[in-house]
Amino acid sequence: MACLKSNPDANKIIIGIISAAWALFQLALPRFIILDSITIRAVHLAFAVTLIFLTLPASRRRQRQQLLTTTSRAGLINYILAGLGCLSALYIVFDWTGISIRAGMPIARDIVISVTLIVLLLEASRRVIGPALGIIAIVFTLYAFFGPYMPSVFALRGVSLRKYLSQIALSTEGIYGIPLDVSANTVFLFVLLGSMLDKVGAGRFFNDLAISLLGRFKGGAAKAAIVSSGLTGLVSGSSIANVVTTGTFTIPLMKKVGYPGKIAAATEVAASTNGQLMPPIMGAAAFIIAEYLGVSYLDVIKAAAIPAFVSYFALFYIAHLEASRLGMRGLPKPDIPAFVMVLKGGFYYLVPLVVLIYELIVLRHSPKLAAFNAIVVLMLIVFAKELIRAIRDETGVYKAIINSTKIIGEGLIAGSKNMLSVAVATAAAGIVVGIVAMGIGSMVVQIVEMLSAGNIFLLLFITAIASLVLGMGLPTTATYIVMASITVPVIIKLSSTGGISVIPAIAAHLFCFYFGILADDTPPVGLAAYTAAAIAKSDPIRTGIQGFLYDLRTAVIPFMFVFNAELILYGISSVPQALLIFVMAIFGAFAFANAVQGWFIIKNKWYEIPLFLVASLILFYPAVITKAFNLDYGFRYYMYFAGMAVYGLAYLVQRLRLKMS
Repeated sequence: MACLKSNPDANKIIIGIISAAWALFQLALPRFIILDSITIRAVHLAFAVTLIFLTLPASRRRQRQQLLTTTSRAGLINYILAGLGCLSALYIVFDWTGISIRAGMPIARDIVISVTLIVLLLEASRRVIGPALGIIAIVFTLYAFFGPYMPSVFALRGVSLRKYLSQIALSTEGIYGIPLDVSANTVFLFVLLGSMLDKVGAGRFFNDLAISLLGRFKGGAAKAAIVSSGLTGLVSGSSIANVVTTGTFTIPLMKKVGYPGKIAAATEVAASTNGQLMPPIMGAAAFIIAEYLGVSYLDVIKAAAIPAFVSYFALFYIAHLEASRLGMRGLPKPDIPAFVMVLKGGFYYLVPLVVLIYELIVLRHSPKLAAFNAIVVLMLIVFAKELIRAIRDETGVYKAIINSTKIIGEGLIAGSKNMLSVAVATAAAGIVVGIVAMGIGSMVVQIVEMLSAGNIFLLLFITAIASLVLGMGLPTTATYIVMASITVPVIIKLSSTGGISVIPAIAAHLFCFYFGILADDTPPVGLAAYTAAAIAKSDPIRTGIQGFLYDLRTAVIPFMFVFNAELILYGISSVPQALLIFVMAIFGAFAFANAVQGWFIIKNKWYEIPLFLVASLILFYPAVITKAFNLDYGFRYYMYFAGMAVYGLAYLVQRLRLKMS
């Protein structure tokens, strides 16, 4: 061990082997290995905890998306902690039969190992995502034990140590619950696909493709950044990873054509944050929502599609408004690559994405099988690309095999790196979920209901603020899991009429998810904003504020689809009807962007802002007029004409002002 401590190369080899082994284990699950669910979850967690202790020093503060420092020196204590973490995570597999027989009555060995697991998991969580999630888990734990001594309104029946540990660490209701299952069985493969695409150069291809298409237009650099981040967000599932991947190219390009550093960074942050809204990954939330609700993954994607695309269209429009306000033009012709050449040089990067979509939508394969097949196709493409290059350069087939194996290996290690925060976050959040399930959930419902005074609008506002605050210190997945456990039941209960909830459960889940995402660029802690500001050399707080202003158009969408479930295609099966809702929602988002950004065709006057807001409300929620005037609900789509008329009136007012100026 002393040799390993003094030899960083040995550490690097060990960490690389463990990382690659984790990725290969996950790759084997869809096709080659049949294991029970608890074993898969335990092995998944064991790999994550082991890597965290071997790669992240206890004294060094890390960002939410921690880089895997394979050259760091892991001291003896970290090797011991890694070993203990691995064994304690796997204990439930080693003695599952015994644990099942003595359910609720753990013996001394069970207690010691369970406490060890919880402590090491919280420490691993602190190292990779900061202290926030651990603090939340500890607060909930203390509440569970000291509930009987709380004031009457907060009092609840407490739990014993044995009951607590049986629920949290020795069953599938806590640490080894649904969130960890989704991380182990589905999310890893999608993150691995995104990591491998990044390693083979797909990020640069997406960026060049977007620039070749949009670079010549007004504000083309910013618009290209938005499209590039959207394409990357399809598979990355992380706003910070998106900023690092695409922002390295797009932010300097935006600054080069005259964008202030703050605007360039904020545009990239807003675009990258939205990447988590984009199916198929959605920051892992799509899979967890499907498991929580017991619906198919495609049903979640169907619900998430319109809000995600509307948000991106609105951001694209904001980029146009900013370009108009700043007097920006397109990129110089020498900076715009030829579209045909870009496509010719990297069309094969699109093949795995096409395979993924075809498998999910046409063949209806499970998400993990679809991701597995897409990864296999990508690996074949890497081998073919290196083989063609070797033949062209006459360097030999053997070298091509070595290079392609190296690229794939780096992709496997990168995939494991990017999964550390997700795996540990889902496991640690499982502590909160398990405690809520022990009876605290009903008490939390009463407390939140009391704070909101039974008002659904106030409840949604409290939920939004709480999600933003929690999300400042937590990854999106953990924020969503915690808020879904606490507030979704309250939202559904308060919106119930005659035992039937007016607000669909999936709308409540997506609401929590959206505001968890927005925390990534909410000052003062938004890590995506800090990352982009570092690239742009701008002030991180001002960048975060600017990015948050851009994200207001995303913040309004959850409130709209909670009350107008047609925006998430709830109960909609007609394609023309869905397209109408989609197009009108885009115009609604445009009108809201005009109000917030203070610009349409010229700078807004104060009296024009209400016109934009009214138009936006009607276009998002046309039934608001039929309800206000007690009209037949069937007339709601005719109200779109009223919304467009108000929007058109605002346009005419500004055209008249522009003509008179």
